[in-house]
Amino acid sequence: MTVIMMMGFTAMPRAEAAAPRLKVSENHRFLTYEDNRPFFYLGDTAWELFHRANREEANLYLEDRAKKGFTVIQAVAISELDGHSVTNSYGHLPLVDLDPTHPDVKDGPNNDYWDHVDYIVNKAESLGLTVGFLPTWGRYWHDKIKNDKPIFTVDNARIYGEWLGKRYKDKTIIWILGGDRGFDNEEQKNIIRAMAAGLKAGDGGNHLITLHPPGGNGSSTWFHGEAWLDFNMRQNGHTPDFTGRYDKTSADYQLQPTKPVLDGEPIYEDHPVSFNAKQNGHSIASDVRRPLYWDLFSGACGHTYGNHAVWQMWLPGRPPINNPLMSWKEAILQPGAEQMQYGRKLMESRPFLTRIPDDSLIASNRVATSIPGAGRYRFCGTWDESGSYAMIYAPVGRKFSVNMEKISGKKVNAWWYNPRNGKAEAIGAFSNEGVREFTPPDYGEMLDWVLVLDDASKKYPKPGQLLR
Repeated sequence: MTVIMMMGFTAMPRAEAAAPRLKVSENHRFLTYEDNRPFFYLGDTAWELFHRANREEANLYLEDRAKKGFTVIQAVAISELDGHSVTNSYGHLPLVDLDPTHPDVKDGPNNDYWDHVDYIVNKAESLGLTVGFLPTWGRYWHDKIKNDKPIFTVDNARIYGEWLGKRYKDKTIIWILGGDRGFDNEEQKNIIRAMAAGLKAGDGGNHLITLHPPGGNGSSTWFHGEAWLDFNMRQNGHTPDFTGRYDKTSADYQLQPTKPVLDGEPIYEDHPVSFNAKQNGHSIASDVRRPLYWDLFSGACGHTYGNHAVWQMWLPGRPPINNPLMSWKEAILQPGAEQMQYGRKLMESRPFLTRIPDDSLIASNRVATSIPGAGRYRFCGTWDESGSYAMIYAPVGRKFSVNMEKISGKKVNAWWYNPRNGKAEAIGAFSNEGVREFTPPDYGEMLDWVLVLDDASKKYPKPGQLLR
């Protein structure tokens, strides 16, 4: 097997080797490869990638995301921005006469819509990326599109799902159903169930399946107990506040039966905050960093980033949605995207599959709205179930105290980890007892920090360095 090293990450699947399959971990909290190596889901929302990008553009985008340590690219086959009726870059549509039982496939290579999808899936795989593959955006099973009805029915959803499953059976795929719509009736739920059944029939169960819900919701709202749903996906949405949105990740973590959970659509970088730019302006890198750590420290098995120009692959001359601030080719260079990898590196520098959320690590002070905080300024904690390490996310430079007895060992090594550049600074070694106060290196209100506390006897590497 050929192994490619990129920016400290190892890109695993190679063209000459079978793509490694993913599964749910034995404790049902995380995703792993078949050999039980942890898989960190670091996604990017490129919803319009199949539809709007040509091959040269797809190469540029995918190569950038692989270098930045992303592992999953979320893209839609029948995309939101009129992907059913507006052709892709090569003049092709996905369906014949809007009929899901008749994908528009022509003999020969490189001459239909699905050949282009194949190219992008294969390119992603060659870079060690998994495609979070949405068979369709939600509008096509939920909204009235053709003859005053949705395109999808229970019957044709299963046929379409089975066709997709067979075509991509051996590819590096995670299936994502739904597509930003809720469920008004049982018929709509049955369409999703039928599509899931078709995918499993087609790919033989080779790929995990989840569902992308509408804003402020999770797949658990409708399907948590159903066997086809391997893990829960939330859309905590385009708000910068922990309270009322990102705290829902913890609620899904607590559900029974136990399933992994992640946020598949938090606030995007450069997005109108809460969809109200006139009142709130546009989000910045710190707004997208906070949900990364809030979600991970609340029990998420991974996280998804998004940029407002990138999801729609916007370029001048294309119809814009909600005023993107720059072209997607500029937007892929925004600092928030670069900084996502530091969250992944931090998590992979300590035992991964035994990590649990626990805000009781944080000793609340006299004013609880300050510590552990609320709104944009919520502190969160996570630790290893054996107590070998603990981490506290501080979204602002405000001193706080930690209940040290949660950590194993007589001595504790302490570090400050910088989410903006991935660098770690040793604080010192302390006796493991009582409550200890820590003050972040900078009091800046937009300068977040992670406190890392290790059982000194474990001799863990510097935070952010790969755990061997």
